[in-house]
Order: sequence, then structure tokens, then C-alpha cells
Amino acid sequence: MKIGILMGDDIGYEVVPEAIKVLSEAARISKCEVEWSSFPIGKEGHDLHGNTTPEVTVKGLKEMDGWIMGPIGHQAYPRNDSTWIMPPIRKIFDLFASIKPVKSYDNIYSLHQNVDIVFVREVTEGMQSRDTTITSESGEYRPNNEISIGSRVITRKGSNRVAREAFKIAQKRVRKKVTVAHKEAVYRLTCGMFAEECRKVAHEFPDVEFEEIHIDTIAAHLVMNPQDFDVVVTTNQFGDILTDLGAGLVGGLGLAPGLCVGDNQAMSQATHGSAPDIAGQNIANPFAIIMSGKMLLEWFGRENSDPHFQNASDIIDSAVEMVINEAKYVTRDIGGRSSTQIMGNAICEKLETNS
Repeated sequence: MKIGILMGDDIGYEVVPEAIKVLSEAARISKCEVEWSSFPIGKEGHDLHGNTTPEVTVKGLKEMDGWIMGPIGHQAYPRNDSTWIMPPIRKIFDLFASIKPVKSYDNIYSLHQNVDIVFVREVTEGMQSRDTTITSESGEYRPNNEISIGSRVITRKGSNRVAREAFKIAQKRVRKKVTVAHKEAVYRLTCGMFAEECRKVAHEFPDVEFEEIHIDTIAAHLVMNPQDFDVVVTTNQFGDILTDLGAGLVGGLGLAPGLCVGDNQAMSQATHGSAPDIAGQNIANPFAIIMSGKMLLEWFGRENSDPHFQNASDIIDSAVEMVINEAKYVTRDIGGRSSTQIMGNAICEKLETNS
């Protein structure tokens, strides 16, 4: 497997190396062949090549199976300068599904325990995409000062492929259940098309339980009984809301890993920001980026039917859970006193225990 390394900005230079360290050790133990390549992105990309998304990086990533990208501090970038933009990596590589797991841990404050949900969100179309709108670049249009119009485009291709990704994920999990969240009763054509494609895909996975639920209903159920859900798949804007809601149930966005997948490539990137206020202090929590990397190995194993990569993912999962539950070597944001590196080292030491 060829994996690219993109440090990102600010705390990316502290947390990404911990992810590489953990993934490398897990790969060694599980006998996975991994080839690492580093590419500049963000401020580093601009310093070296005059753009936050250098062509050398785009060209290099095309040769990778996947990559780990640290958080991007785009809020601090100069405005009105096209060379200083949020790197559009997801758009360039058509990474259509955002996968965000939400899991509770005994030693981390959570509104609910025994939560283990994977949210799968379509991210290339819908209200929040600039690529599939019909009224303007932003998807919004104001014909006069009294009216504003927003457009939402749903396609069969986009719906089908994100549904398929959700079912493939569910097929490898214990509960094997997919919940499709939409609002077909109101948006009969757009949500209707999304639901139709999900139903088609469901027929191809008879071993996976399938249910449908309206978006407002699932929001209430997630707050009251999140344990009822396993894999949840939905459209862009609905998914943007549900994933933040899910993260809030188990400790917040700082503990939310993420993976964006395309047809043949995937990108690990934690949900949290670049945290410039604590950059350089070696106190940032590496949990989210380590678990994002773990998801990358899991994805590669699933797509290539390679049990070695699945095993590497599994032992990282177990090692992280052990370190968090012991609460001895964790960062201060989750009740400990350890540095970023010490927490990473502790996870590495637990990998052998779970191999």
C-alpha cells in the first residue's frame, strides 16, 4: 500500500507523526507492506511552491492508494488571494463519501454509553456542493432583494455509490445494519431518488439489515437512543448536521476521526481544526488522526480483501481503547497529563498486546 503524508498546519506537525508511528508499527506487526511518501500542503506548500495546493502534491497523490492529511489552518490564510485557499483535495480526487465513526469510551465523558455508529455522508452534491448546482457557483441565487433561492441536486450515481459504501462497511461490522436518513415525504423527487438508489443497493446485500427513517425523526432518536444505530447513510447537508450531533454525544469534534473515500483512493483527516493556540506545545490529542489512519488501513483491507490490513486496523482499535480506558497516558483534554508523543508511544506499546 502506498500512503501519502501531508502534515497540514499548526498541530498537524505534532499529531500526524504520531499517526505514522502507530500505523507503521501496526503494519509491521500485521505483516503489511506500506510505502510512505511526503508531500507539502497548506502553508508549507505555499512556502515551497507558492500555492497551498501545489501541483507537485496533486501529481504525487495520484500515485498513492491513500493519504493522511493533517488539519488545515485556512482561517488564518490571507483573503482574496487564489494561491491561499483551503486545499480542494476532496474535489480534485472525487472523494464522494465522508465516513465518520462515533464511539463512546468508558473514561471519556459522554451523554450515552455503548454508542458505536458510523455515519456515511455523500459530499459531492446536494445543497452544500458547488459542483452540482444550477443557479450559481454557490448554489444560491437572489433574483431581487425580497427573494433568495437555494438549489439542491441529487443524482442516481451519487446516491448509489454512497449507499454502496455504507453497505460494504456494515457488512464487515457485527450488527450489519444500515439506516438510510432522508425526508422523502416532503422532498419527493430529491430525497425520493436518494431513497430509491439505497433500496436498490440494499437488495444486493441480503445479509445486511436495512431501514429508512426521516431526518427529523433520527435526530430525536440519536439524542435519546443512539445505541439503536449501526451505520447511517444520508445526503450532504443532512449528513453535515448528523455527524456533528453524533460527535456531541460522545465528547465532541476533537475526538472525531474521519475518512473520505473515492472509487480507488481514500484520505484520512480528523474532523478537528489546526488549533494554532496550542501548536508547538506537544499537548494536542493525537486520537482523532490515529483513528483516521486506522480507518485508512481498514478501508484498504476491505477493498482489497486483505486480512493483514484488517488485522492492523483491529489492533490499533484495541490499543487505543486500552490506553483511553486506563487513562494513564492520555492528553489533558481527556483528563490526563501526558504529551502528544507519550500518548502515541503508549498506543504503540499496546499494539503488541493485541497482536
